[in-house]
Amino acid sequence: MAAILLLGLLLVATSIDTTEIHRLIKFITPFCNSYVAGAESVDVNIKYIVVGNGISPFTDTSDLTSHLETAMSRIYNSVYFTGLGYNVNVTTSIDMTLMGKSYPPSLGSFRDDARKFVDPIVEFLRNTNAPLFLNVYPYFSYYNRGQISHPYALFTAPNVVVQDGSYQYRNLFDAMVDSSSIRIAVSETGWPSAGGFGATTDNAATYLRNLIQHAKEGTPRKPVPIETYLFAMFDENNKNPELEKHFGLFSPNKQPKYQLNFGASYISAETNATASLISEM
Repeated sequence: MAAILLLGLLLVATSIDTTEIHRLIKFITPFCNSYVAGAESVDVNIKYIVVGNGISPFTDTSDLTSHLETAMSRIYNSVYFTGLGYNVNVTTSIDMTLMGKSYPPSLGSFRDDARKFVDPIVEFLRNTNAPLFLNVYPYFSYYNRGQISHPYALFTAPNVVVQDGSYQYRNLFDAMVDSSSIRIAVSETGWPSAGGFGATTDNAATYLRNLIQHAKEGTPRKPVPIETYLFAMFDENNKNPELEKHFGLFSPNKQPKYQLNFGASYISAETNATASLISEM
């Protein structure tokens, strides 16, 4: 992910083996006391702890789904009792494959066969006033569905493409975000520069430049700045398939693929960190 405005640190607990979960849960409170609370003493602002990335009942992470809400609750309680109170949000990150319907956005809903997993997560997030982190990739919808136009995917459509009641959509990103009725932060988004249909440096630059400006405006249903994180900082040459190697803003030699303007902020290949596109963090 990309360093843009280093205003808050995003801790991501990535997927782990089921046999490790119960062992690690015992260490949640000591971890929070040592690292989460300790970070405040050195002026590191931890805004989110994201428990799992892309855990799903439909992938090889399915054995983790029954443990996720429990792990989130225990981490939340441990963080609270460190004295940080509500300053650190505990959440998780999912992708659009859990959506059963996303068109039109106003009728968006999770898959029926995912509700047993998703509903407790949504209830937890609502009770703790935390956003759900959603991986939003218009590129993959454009790549997989021939009816989605190039301008609609790249924020360049000159006119309204989708009319959804009183809401008008000129780009796919907004439609994807608005398909969820709960509070959303975008944990990942990007466009590949090579390796597949429509994956070019020019398209990647166009998508990201337009996204940077658009994130400040919000969506038709959520007209407030959208907290959005770019993926990824560097190309990852060990990933497969080929397409997955080319989401970086920088090549492995640290050379930028294109110039991006973040206003008063800057981006450096020397700092592989994560931060938001918007300053209202």
